[in-house]
Amino acid sequence: MATTQKQSKNKFIIFGIIIIAVIVGLIIWSQQKNSVSNELVIGLSPPFAKQIQVAAEEAKKQGINVKIVEFSDWNTPNITLNHGDIDANYFQHQPFLNNAIKETDFKLKPLGIGAGTHVGLYSKKFKSLDEIPNGARVVIPNDPVNQGRALLLLEQSKLIGLKDSNNHLSNLSDVVSNPKNLNFVEVEGPQTARAVDDADLVFSYPMYLRLAKTIDPNDALALDQTNNTRYAILFVVRDDYEEKHPEKAEQLKKFIHIFQTSDKVKAQLNDEIGEKLWFKGWN
Repeated sequence: MATTQKQSKNKFIIFGIIIIAVIVGLIIWSQQKNSVSNELVIGLSPPFAKQIQVAAEEAKKQGINVKIVEFSDWNTPNITLNHGDIDANYFQHQPFLNNAIKETDFKLKPLGIGAGTHVGLYSKKFKSLDEIPNGARVVIPNDPVNQGRALLLLEQSKLIGLKDSNNHLSNLSDVVSNPKNLNFVEVEGPQTARAVDDADLVFSYPMYLRLAKTIDPNDALALDQTNNTRYAILFVVRDDYEEKHPEKAEQLKKFIHIFQTSDKVKAQLNDEIGEKLWFKGWN
């Protein structure tokens, strides 16, 4: 009888321990789940990683946790965002976003604005645009928006003429004058930076050039000097993000404010892009 009571008591103790372990496990799981759910996940292209990381370190001091996910192309960030797998992305300007929505019917919108960069024409073979020979190979982006931006800069540099100088979505079919018979080579935007080693002239972006280490971004033969906020990079979210995730949306807005106002972020932009090669997209 005593043995039976002892066994019952042991079973009760073991059962109690199991219950406590389960409760503790649930508490830990719940805390981890909340921690993950409160984490802002921002997708971006590699050139934007350091500036966002600096802002993330500043935000952490205010209790805002940010996780960065890098994408090597310009399509996946919007696909992933539209699926709801990340909170926001930071890699595109408004014309690019407009075109992406037009082509895919994604439900995306900008929540805030970041920094913009000037773009340039670069060459390792020639010291000036006057030296560009007849039949030169000229590399430009293959996406409609950035190709338009490249062609506008080429026109401003007197190398080509366009059907409409005010059309920021001009493409190669809109070239009406090409006195040097330039041969255009279309590549994905991020690859323009690496094309500098082979082509005669390349349209590219300071951040990608600095990342690729192919040429000093300050050594442009021609530079777009317009501080056009149309080309400032955006913090983009799903259309329903604020409705479905109001608390995280507020956190993201605070993070964007930190990005815009942090002296450390400004210093990082000066360091990685060049003080004269970037501009504020916000007021």
